[in-house]
Amino acid sequence: MNLIERENLEKRLKGLKEKYGNDRSALMNVLTDLQDEYNGLSNYIIQDVAHSLNLHPSDVDGTVSFYSFFKRNGKLGKYVIRLCQTISCDMKNKDRIVKQLENELKIKFGQITEDGIFSLEHCNCLGMCDRGPAMMVNNTLISKVNPSDIPLIINSCKSGNFENDYKNIIISKVQKKGPLLSEEFENGKALKKAIKMNRMELINYIGETNLKGRGGAGFPTALKWKFAYEAKGDKKYVVCNADEGEPGTFKDRYILQTNAHRVLEGMTIGAYAIGANEGYIYLRAEYFYLKEYILKAIEERKEAKLFGKNILGLEGFDFDIKIQMGAGAYICGEETALIESMEGLRGEPRNRPPYPVDTGFKNQATIVNNVETYLDVGLICEKGIDFFKEYGTSISRGTKFFSVSGDCEREGIYELPFGISIAEMLEEIGAKNIKAVQVGGAAGRCIHKKDFENIIAYEALATGGSIILFDESRDMLEVAKNFMEFFVEESCGQCTPCREGNYKILEGIKLLEKGKCSVEYLEKLISLGKTMQLASKCGLGQSSPNAFISIIESFKNEILGRVKE
Repeated sequence: MNLIERENLEKRLKGLKEKYGNDRSALMNVLTDLQDEYNGLSNYIIQDVAHSLNLHPSDVDGTVSFYSFFKRNGKLGKYVIRLCQTISCDMKNKDRIVKQLENELKIKFGQITEDGIFSLEHCNCLGMCDRGPAMMVNNTLISKVNPSDIPLIINSCKSGNFENDYKNIIISKVQKKGPLLSEEFENGKALKKAIKMNRMELINYIGETNLKGRGGAGFPTALKWKFAYEAKGDKKYVVCNADEGEPGTFKDRYILQTNAHRVLEGMTIGAYAIGANEGYIYLRAEYFYLKEYILKAIEERKEAKLFGKNILGLEGFDFDIKIQMGAGAYICGEETALIESMEGLRGEPRNRPPYPVDTGFKNQATIVNNVETYLDVGLICEKGIDFFKEYGTSISRGTKFFSVSGDCEREGIYELPFGISIAEMLEEIGAKNIKAVQVGGAAGRCIHKKDFENIIAYEALATGGSIILFDESRDMLEVAKNFMEFFVEESCGQCTPCREGNYKILEGIKLLEKGKCSVEYLEKLISLGKTMQLASKCGLGQSSPNAFISIIESFKNEILGRVKE
């Protein structure tokens, strides 16, 4: 950088600090904006950012090196093309897109063209599993890509017309609506009912429904809020986890694009309940285009006096929401890793206790809930407890959004009650000749067709919403390999069971592919997976062996003794 460029960077940093704040929690957003502007993060940029935020350059460098979307000590092309490599896109001939991109650009993935215009990168799930193959050009998602589309996209970039030719108008098809997606929603209606109760009454009201978190873990929402309400401290935070990175899941993308007001209303109810005046939506980098939809909804709510000071005329009820961008790290879906990322750190899970409800963001009481959970909160406050209890089982109340992809004609989003069996769901979808269903994404379980009478509920098969269908033509070992490649890539590497265990299981799968794995060694791999489930620090390592173990148990005869073709 020459002197003029350094002076311009200094001015830019001053503006970014005014926009995002003057402490480490501004780091992720500052780095995101600078990378977009400079096509990478050079040592000069890292040093100047560190100086500006009173950090050591090694602190900033450590953060940059953790996230897959940040380019450290190098350049990105003017147009960064990222192609999804997870299972749903694999099933839709993603390899043909790989080949055509390399043919047209005359570079391999991980390289940049000589003219500096294009970079090719692989990435994990883009949340477009029902519309694969999918890729991302800078911050624009493109779905259902055909090989013949590639030269058109490249020429559009070269001509400078890309932003006009390709816009983010991608909306997944809702195949089945339920009460959460009814068209009766009125901004502020649920909130007005909620604030008629005092805070503890509201928390107990939510508790009567037995609402559990919709992200997959299923922790009781009201109990989490009660702990945060009772926590000491004047400052408390409400966080929406919109880091939807689980392969096969895309419902949150749809909700934020079409129902952002409902999410914001649920967050505001949560803020009233625990006494918070500041909220954040942690939005994954792959969903950058949704930022404008959310900001528009925030501004509309401010105009309607549903955000800001003395909301709805209630003295002292102040609340605003900001957006915190991620930068490509699946592990940040874990709530403590998400909080670390919000604080400008590497997204590595914290030791627990303490828990976020008393020591969360900036060491203050924080509730972190999933996008869908906030919709349920609004529905309960608007329609009442009895209405909510009409759906689901005695333990798993309400309805659930399911993201359905794979071998079926009617991919998309289904809102169905808890307690539905896999067989009933397949009938609803109209899927035929299915031999296996992956429930819960890469971290979930693969269910053999003999077990399709199992129900989906927290007391049976729990899921964050991902449903991937495999018909009789699919090689289940290839499925297991794709999942394990995902976890090897996405493990934060902090704990040994996860860091080493995922790699060893992937090695074993490659031996199985070659027909060189004995049953004795396979049993050792399964034992390793079970050790990981017990010994790993966070949910990633605890769940990453699930698909491998369930696939081996159900499809051992299909997998063993392979002969090289």
